[in-house]
Amino acid sequence: MLETPRLLLRRWREEDVVPLAAVNADPDVMRWIGDGSVRDEQQTRSGIEAMERGWEVQGFGLFAVEIRSTHELAGFTGLSVPEFLPEVLPAVEVGWRLGRAHWGQGLATEAAAAAVRFGFEDCALKRIISIAQVGNDASERIMAKLGMRPFHETVDPSCRRRVRVFELTAERYAAAT
Repeated sequence: MLETPRLLLRRWREEDVVPLAAVNADPDVMRWIGDGSVRDEQQTRSGIEAMERGWEVQGFGLFAVEIRSTHELAGFTGLSVPEFLPEVLPAVEVGWRLGRAHWGQGLATEAAAAAVRFGFEDCALKRIISIAQVGNDASERIMAKLGMRPFHETVDPSCRRRVRVFELTAERYAAAT
């Protein structure tokens, strides 16, 4: 579990399925995820189960993001292996997805910064990447705020959309903190 001034990053609970399914059902939220398809409750449940397996297998994973003041689930952030883009492997990616009600408040940056700190300081990672579809300017701004730099552009083979890959090394992270 990680805490930031406004957020609690924690493991998943059964009661997270319905609120995350609402996030995943929003076409605006899902616009830049894969082919842009929304996900239903069963797909969300399967996704949460996969996120939890990631923790067991890798020792890191995607956190549920809870608003500390209201205990509302805002979405998720954390670390995962981007298996959908084999050409960048081996790699660990920081990613995030928040419900639209939580956009524009700096919460994604706050959450992702905590995940990056966890990756470098607790997991001793040497490099963290992040991947955004070309045109997803909001995510690219977050990556820049995290200190990441673009280093590669390619096509996501799962959906045939162009993506930009950003990276931050442990050395650059340490120099900036």
